[in-house]
Amino acid sequence: MFFSEQEKEALYKVIYNRRDIRTFLADPIPADVILKILHAAHHGPSVGFMQPWNFILVTGEATKARLAWAADKERRALAIHYEDQRKEQFLSLKVEGIQQAPLTICVTSDPTRGGSHVLGRNSIPETDLLSTACAIQNMWLAACVEGLALGWVSFYKKNDVRDILDIPPHIDPVALLSVGYTDKYPSKPLLETANWEKRRELQELIYHEHWGSEN
Repeated sequence: MFFSEQEKEALYKVIYNRRDIRTFLADPIPADVILKILHAAHHGPSVGFMQPWNFILVTGEATKARLAWAADKERRALAIHYEDQRKEQFLSLKVEGIQQAPLTICVTSDPTRGGSHVLGRNSIPETDLLSTACAIQNMWLAACVEGLALGWVSFYKKNDVRDILDIPPHIDPVALLSVGYTDKYPSKPLLETANWEKRRELQELIYHEHWGSEN
């Protein structure tokens, strides 16, 4: 398979410019665009071709409000782990995106998909979650290409989300993704801009032949 230099450049551009977004406009998303990003997710790689994912599309204001409540409740509970300025900084992180964005997608993983003997999962059970994460990354990149913003909400108790969305007990609600248009697309990751963390130097993360060897 051959890709032109322009196509390669476009791929790297979207990888380097994708951001986790928290502020959204209320503008509706065309149905065909939603389908495009879901198709991108569905074409993600999965171990044993198990395709463990499902996608729950949430647009109702009442349901989004309940999901926002679950996220905010957990955010406040997690604040106990920080002190002083770090705590204030943590509490300033916004979760209002769930209610601002016209669409929330709950991506789930089914650990029983494909039966009891799935190639690869027998050895490493976590491969169902890893496969679902690959689907989410595909969706994220596709959303970026389509001019959409996407934010991964990572504060919630899974049983709260199961109750709100009627998800069976054995299904794992891996991610809540706020999706919409935005007029605030940052050039750097939000947590880097907020001085929460900085991007590590790649060379410090590379070893050769075995752990800890830099040469």
